[in-house]
Amino acid sequence: MKTIYAVLTFLGTLLIIGCSTKSEPVPPNTYTRFQSVPSSQATLLQKGKHKAHCIVCGMHLPTFYKTNHAATTKERQTRQYCSLHCFVHDNEMNTIDLYDVKVIDVTTLKFISAQSAYYVVGSMKEGTMTRFSKYAFAKRKDADAFVQKYGGHVMNFYDAYTISMQDFTENGE
Repeated sequence: MKTIYAVLTFLGTLLIIGCSTKSEPVPPNTYTRFQSVPSSQATLLQKGKHKAHCIVCGMHLPTFYKTNHAATTKERQTRQYCSLHCFVHDNEMNTIDLYDVKVIDVTTLKFISAQSAYYVVGSMKEGTMTRFSKYAFAKRKDADAFVQKYGGHVMNFYDAYTISMQDFTENGE
């Protein structure tokens, strides 16, 4: 009987952990991910009580800030994403028409036009929601310096978007 109780308790704990949809705030001074910045340095463009979380997956935006994207809907609502992956999901799978696409410039931590950004794809730095990391830069020289240090390939937004689409075709999403 004790064994059954222990197994049920263990499975219940896994279920609670696995099904949790609420992102916990990140404690200050514990930013160990390359993508992370303190909340005070993150620009949040969304409105409402969940403005600090990805509109698609719910992940904490400052924790994955250096891969954040944002776009505007035809209803003029701003949507912010933890990654290019979630932006592509919203645009393609949720069929939401998105305009004025922006991405964080890793160098300045400011939003820039995604169409004019230089994306470094496939670096040694961890990606967000994908196997192939995607970091954006406003200046080609900054992207090239990142490649020299961490590897990867410089490409434009449309090529990075196409690579992000592979996440969905290969994973069957």
